[in-house]
Amino acid sequence: MTQQRYQSAIAAFDKANAEDPNLEVSNGKEYPKELLYAQRMTEMQEIYAPEASEAVKLAVRAQHIQRWKSPRSDFAMDRQGYLQWRTGLYKFHAETAGSLMKTVGYDDETIERVQAIIGKKGMKVNPETQLTEDVAGLVFIQYYMLGFATSHPEYDEDKWIKIIQKTWLKMSPRAHEFALAGKIQLPEALIPLILKAIQPA
Repeated sequence: MTQQRYQSAIAAFDKANAEDPNLEVSNGKEYPKELLYAQRMTEMQEIYAPEASEAVKLAVRAQHIQRWKSPRSDFAMDRQGYLQWRTGLYKFHAETAGSLMKTVGYDDETIERVQAIIGKKGMKVNPETQLTEDVAGLVFIQYYMLGFATSHPEYDEDKWIKIIQKTWLKMSPRAHEFALAGKIQLPEALIPLILKAIQPA
């Protein structure tokens, strides 16, 4: 890893995410939402997989880069619209990260490797993509699952079990073990539901 180039890329990602007009409070301080998310992703990666490659570290930091520029409301509010939004997001995040990496001197091969991870190419096959998905799942469980729950009071238990199971299935056995070993803070109010969702059929 060329430390200076890597730090320049991280700084470029953070500068892009600092433009987020949406704010989130953490420990009494306001942050641009996607900047805070990116920092949480890196913190989780350092705890979960400090041995991660440079490509993974870059992909982790840029996972949601400038997400607010492609709002869900721009697409039809049905299953097809959701899938179009998600597919478009993966491409947008990958292209944005790649463009910034190029400006700080990364070669095409490394850029394509990071873009493949951000674009979720080879899930369950590409270990770097899977590792990044593990980190995203752990961050969602620790920081965002409870907020998502409170913003959807209309969801019944069955709906929530399916959401938890979908997140869990994207994660590797290593990430499952990490989550259940007390390495992350499970949302206390949802622990019974999480345990119910992940128990063997």
